[in-house]
Amino acid sequence: MLSTKLIILDRDGVINQDSDAFIKSTEEWLPIPGSLQAIARLNQAGYRVVVATNQSGISRKLFDMETLNAIHLKMHTAAQQVGATIDAVFFCPHTADSNCDCRKPRPGMFREISRRYDVDLKGVPVVGDSLRDLQAGFVVGCVPHLVLTGKGTKTQGNGGLPPESQIHADLASMVDYLLQADAAKEAS
Repeated sequence: MLSTKLIILDRDGVINQDSDAFIKSTEEWLPIPGSLQAIARLNQAGYRVVVATNQSGISRKLFDMETLNAIHLKMHTAAQQVGATIDAVFFCPHTADSNCDCRKPRPGMFREISRRYDVDLKGVPVVGDSLRDLQAGFVVGCVPHLVLTGKGTKTQGNGGLPPESQIHADLASMVDYLLQADAAKEAS
């Protein structure tokens, strides 16, 4: 069955544990309990799961492309072990001062996702733990969902979330919410 539903997730702090010192190795990439199973539930409900992540550690020379690819391979493998599929990973390797369009909160990565999947992002859920994750998606019409894992609690405390932002304890509870909302729409 070809999926027509899409969801965009940030990586660090949403799928895996976050670190102020960056995730620089496969050993440092540790899934948040329940996150990969939540992705499997999204897949079972017909969602394509796409990751959009800032990875300035590349430009900072904290790790190289080979290491980033190994981290993403570990993520894909761990997801597959619980029956989950991450359709694609989009990333920005630049630092904040590079003035690129792909680094969140700018919407370049989201526009590329829209082009690649030939889909309007209006109404597509975006899940993140930082304000910039939600802002990047909101600008292109995504529905913002903040998770309180990673930097989410601090983000919530700072305020200024985009209008209509939903707040969830973690990715698993966000998926519960989304699938219940989908079921309610189908029943009506």
